[in-house]
Amino acid sequence: MSFNVLIVDDSGAMRAVIKKIINISGFKMSQCVEAGNGREALEKIKENWVDVIISDINMPEMNGLELLQFLNKDPLYQNIPVIIVSTEGSRERMDEVLNCGAKGFIKKPFLPEDIRSVLYNVIGVGADGEYQEDRRDADDGDF
Repeated sequence: MSFNVLIVDDSGAMRAVIKKIINISGFKMSQCVEAGNGREALEKIKENWVDVIISDINMPEMNGLELLQFLNKDPLYQNIPVIIVSTEGSRERMDEVLNCGAKGFIKKPFLPEDIRSVLYNVIGVGADGEYQEDRRDADDGDF
C-alpha cells in the first residue's frame, strides 16, 4: 500500500530533504504534495487527497501550530494525522505540539528510519508498511 504525503515547510530545500529521506526510508509514498506554509497546505488539501501531513512549526503566514488548530476544527480534515518536524526538541515544545493535536514529532536532524517509524506508527501500519487486513488471503472474505 502507498500513501499520499503533504510536506509543509517554508524552505524548499528542507521539503526536498524530507521527501528524499522518506524515499530512502522505504516508506511507500505514491504522491508527495508540497506547501510553503499552513495557508498553502490548506489549499493543497482541498485539491489533493493526503494520508498524512509532515509540517514544520515556524513558517510565515500560518505556522504549523496554527495549521494543526485549523485542521482539528474542521470535520473534513481533523482525522488527517499531522507529524511536526522541528529543530525545537525540548520536552515542553514536544508536549505543546502533541497537546495541539499532532500525532507525532520528529526532531531535526533525523535519520530515514526515524521518519519511517513515526510515519508507520501514525498511519497505523506494521513494520512492513502494510495494514493487517491487507494480509488476508482472497478466500478469507466475509461473503
